[in-house]
Amino acid sequence: MFENGKKYRLFLLFLFLLLVDILLLRLDWQNSRRVLTFAMLNVGQGDALFIESPTGTQIMFDGGPARKVLGPLAGVMSPFDRTIDAIVITNPDADHIGGFSDILKNYKVGLVLEPGTLNDSKTFQNLKTEIKKQNIPDILGKRGMRLHIGGGAFIDILFPDRDVSSWETNDGSVVARLTYGDTSIMLTGDATKKAEKIILEENLSTELESTILKVGHHGSRTSTSSSFVKTVSPEYALISAGKDNKYGHPHQDTLSTLAQFGAKIIRTDLSGSIIIKCDTIGPCEID
Repeated sequence: MFENGKKYRLFLLFLFLLLVDILLLRLDWQNSRRVLTFAMLNVGQGDALFIESPTGTQIMFDGGPARKVLGPLAGVMSPFDRTIDAIVITNPDADHIGGFSDILKNYKVGLVLEPGTLNDSKTFQNLKTEIKKQNIPDILGKRGMRLHIGGGAFIDILFPDRDVSSWETNDGSVVARLTYGDTSIMLTGDATKKAEKIILEENLSTELESTILKVGHHGSRTSTSSSFVKTVSPEYALISAGKDNKYGHPHQDTLSTLAQFGAKIIRTDLSGSIIIKCDTIGPCEID
């Protein structure tokens, strides 16, 4: 009887060690994948994009409206992680920056990048005051900047290419292109057809072609010209818009343009937060 008990304990120990080996192999495999995470967070009528490089650098492109971003952000960040390396203000309107005040209260932010457009709203003025109070470096994004975020991933700033301080906020929106391996993501903020035209004139088509297009201005007809979509040639088009919003976003004109060029459309108002994980090669996983 004693011998049977000893054999049983040895069997349990063997089984335990086997499970540990399987777990360690799985973790090693996951770590070796060097995955880029890109998330369009469901913040209602606004924009909030989360990027985490394969080496862990984290960037927020916009923060959505006030009191909307922290819940969705917790879905892609560890609860023990209280730092964000950089935030990008693509334009100073409330639906893009309102949530940054919440982020600055809950996370340590390393850098702010903005286009230089202005807004006299209290939301923008309070945000700028808090950035200064926390002594966070605040720089202007300009065409030609390349942000190396780790693991071979980088972000090219395509616009603004000039002083846009007197421009309408949407016209002067930051436009950037995120690249990792075979995958590229065009980040357009609220950029209008005016900005798109300038970008098309200043860049080769090969510099703009992207796997994924973050559709400008929540799918408004003021953005997403046929010539821009044709050149970007995206497989997927992501739209951030609030359910039953009063603006009618996304507009049917924009949806028709995207469909004309074969882009698969995914919307936060229909699907919630959109989370994409990409290796250096092969198709990305979209959740």
